[in-house]
Amino acid sequence: MDTSTAIDSSTLATHGVGSAPLSGQSGPTETDAIVIGAGPVGLFQVFELGLLEIKAHVIDSLPVVGGQCVELYPDKPIYDIPAVPVCTGQELTNNLLKQIEPFGPTFHLNQEVTLVERREDGRFNLETSAGNRFITKTIFIAAGVGSFQPRTIKVDGIDQFDGSQLFYRVKDPVPFHAKNLVICGGGDSALDWALNFAGKAESVVLLHRREDFRAAPASVAKMKEMCENYEMQLLIGQVTGFESRDNQLSEIKVTGLDGVTRRLPLDMLLVFFGLSPKLGPIAEWGLDIERKQLKVVNTEKFETNVPGIFAVGDINTYPGKKKLILSGFHEAALAAFGAAPYIFPDKKIHMQYTTTSPKLHKILGVESPVFD
Repeated sequence: MDTSTAIDSSTLATHGVGSAPLSGQSGPTETDAIVIGAGPVGLFQVFELGLLEIKAHVIDSLPVVGGQCVELYPDKPIYDIPAVPVCTGQELTNNLLKQIEPFGPTFHLNQEVTLVERREDGRFNLETSAGNRFITKTIFIAAGVGSFQPRTIKVDGIDQFDGSQLFYRVKDPVPFHAKNLVICGGGDSALDWALNFAGKAESVVLLHRREDFRAAPASVAKMKEMCENYEMQLLIGQVTGFESRDNQLSEIKVTGLDGVTRRLPLDMLLVFFGLSPKLGPIAEWGLDIERKQLKVVNTEKFETNVPGIFAVGDINTYPGKKKLILSGFHEAALAAFGAAPYIFPDKKIHMQYTTTSPKLHKILGVESPVFD
């Protein structure tokens, strides 16, 4: 399924609904920039390009805009966005979509980039799994951890309950309220959701294979405190089997460190074993790769070893790299300026400020302020 659309923040942020696809077009679409990845950093890349009057097409393998923030953690609070004390992943996405509305990017969702090759004229041919073809001067890879899938639970036959009683993500927490929940995992996602559902679900059991956790220490301490107060329960062990009744998952079998297998009744099973990142076709584009991440040549413009291809956000690596959204925003700004000479080779690019530049005010569709 191909979902291609000009921006509509109210629709894209929650549904990724599109208009007529480009597949079946008579020829490739020519553009100045392609952004691969519609997460927060990819969306901000569109903004920084827009300020330089560079229009972008955005491609993402997910059916919705927002990347991991929306697909996996839409209600998870984020505290380290500058000047925003707290917001959810969905709220951050909605605000970024509103911010880039003046630039009218076109989104191509539910498809992967399958081909990138250099043309004789220096531009790139690019094709997607939906049959869309482009000729672009620059490419910005903001693909997060790449094409990712949650790591699944390895119990024969339990996948029949996927989406009904077995879940690897929480898009809407309400259906889990007043239910008997078992949450598997020892990272931030497992702990965050266990703490979130405690007091809202009928019962919460956190199941982890060992006593050490990868989650934030404060979350682990809070979880243990709630266990001591009988607000939730912690079990050490692994799911090794299940029982069903009337085609419904009724119990899981948990084998503890003592080798004893116990039965645990439940209504819903939530599994947070992390993501399995896959670079997919990106690995075949001739880019320097280090531990499934793209190496940037320098941190002046975040260009890869292939001129005209830039890497921003969690997909890239360089000395001192920190995997933070705000770091990705910084990288996107410098990448846009680094790409400008490819798009406007005869134009000198001047640094301007959105606070005072009448030109940027016109681009953004806002009135220039009058200062005394």
